Amino acid sequence: MAQMRREVLKWQEIDKLIDHLLPQFEGEFDAMILITRGGVIPGGMLAEAMGITNILTAAVDFPAEVAREKAGLFAWPRFIQFPSDDLLNGKRVLVVDDVWGSGRTITAVKNRVSAAGGFPSTCVLHFNPYRNLFGATRPDYFAATTDAYIVYPWEIDRGPDRVLLG
Repeated sequence: MAQMRREVLKWQEIDKLIDHLLPQFEGEFDAMILITRGGVIPGGMLAEAMGITNILTAAVDFPAEVAREKAGLFAWPRFIQFPSDDLLNGKRVLVVDDVWGSGRTITAVKNRVSAAGGFPSTCVLHFNPYRNLFGATRPDYFAATTDAYIVYPWEIDRGPDRVLLG
């Protein structure tokens, strides 16, 4: 099995990706949902640049690797944290994550916002069409397309998933 290509980004590259996203947005959003953990930093940067003050979070879990093998990639998500329907109903909501790989997490959040009566749009820094499980469906807004495993500056040398450079 071939090893996936890896790209390690610097903060300056994140700034460029945010700058690339900003002109894409059409109209204003009433709220933003940041998907934890990956969407927290890019979402915060976008919220600041766009003047969005209604910031919400969603935490989604899929079955562990062993269970995933049995259930397949189409297992139902478990929402650990999610905004109440009254915060989403009738609102235009920007759902933000760092990357759309398989698309499962952001699609689950988007569908739940729709079920609450909201009008979601999806936004990521990177879209990987080669791992996408949703056919021609893509993020509404994305800054770059990639086939690489992206390591963001906030992931370097921190936490259990840390990447050591050197």
